[in-house]
Amino acid sequence: MAKKTSLLVITALMAALTCIATMVITIPSPMNGYIHLGDGLVLLSGILLGPIYGGMAAGVGSMLSDLLLGYPHYALPTLVIKAFAAIVGGIIYNMLVHKSFCKKYHLIPLIAAGIGGGIIVTGGYFIVASILFGEGVAALSSVPGNLLQNLFGIIVSCILMPVLTHVPAVKSMLAREA
Repeated sequence: MAKKTSLLVITALMAALTCIATMVITIPSPMNGYIHLGDGLVLLSGILLGPIYGGMAAGVGSMLSDLLLGYPHYALPTLVIKAFAAIVGGIIYNMLVHKSFCKKYHLIPLIAAGIGGGIIVTGGYFIVASILFGEGVAALSSVPGNLLQNLFGIIVSCILMPVLTHVPAVKSMLAREA
């Protein structure tokens, strides 16, 4: 029971941190969205919490930031896209970190996970832009901003992951997965 409670608390904490990281620095994009640093926490949620809890933390935290920043039309797509990105990123990371060439050097799995999650984010928001703004140039114009956002997310996760691995609760979560 204590492990389940701890997992729920950490999931809520990661959702809140994802929301805050998304809201701290927002750079408006031409497609009525914004570039932010929250995707680093989206990726770390999937890696640290696993697919179910990580997806929930990433999706809910990102959706809350859309609602709080005045982008309600993106809230539901964001919930789905960011949850799926965390799930895919976490799966890629965990698959690669167990390979012999990645056992000690976790930067490669982290970057690969970020790229995998970034593909989900860019593709997901391209579909959303196609629905909201029509196919063609309008939807394509969302891609560069999302690629830049993905890059920020990978950089943030690469900076935070070594720091987080020194937190006892995180260290024990990673030890269970190894």
